[in-house]
Amino acid sequence: MSDLPDYFFRTRENGAAVFRIDAENRHRRLEMEQIAVANIRNGEIKPQGDRVLSPEDLSAIRGWMAERQAVLARRDIDDILRTVDHLNQTAHWAQSKASDDELDQVTDALLLAMHDLRSVLVRRKADRS
Repeated sequence: MSDLPDYFFRTRENGAAVFRIDAENRHRRLEMEQIAVANIRNGEIKPQGDRVLSPEDLSAIRGWMAERQAVLARRDIDDILRTVDHLNQTAHWAQSKASDDELDQVTDALLLAMHDLRSVLVRRKADRS
């Protein structure tokens, strides 16, 4: 079990519960002890109970937080690019496959969502210029 990392991060919506892994104990069992909670939204690292985190603990947690933020940012962009694909597929569907009844079910919602998105994008583009 020596290939295991020193820490395990149980992800949750805004960060993770941080565990120290101990595979070298006298019982030769894998043990995980929660040492902290990390919040990637506000950067807080809260030690578990009365624990004092070592510089190594803090360094590992901060490193994980930076990597997690990068992963989530990449996922956001990937989700947006998938949305572009879905919009293109939706246009093809509306033009070539959709019945009148199906179009009646989705047209207003799509038009409002697209108008809202267009307004936001145009405003943000103008702000950058």
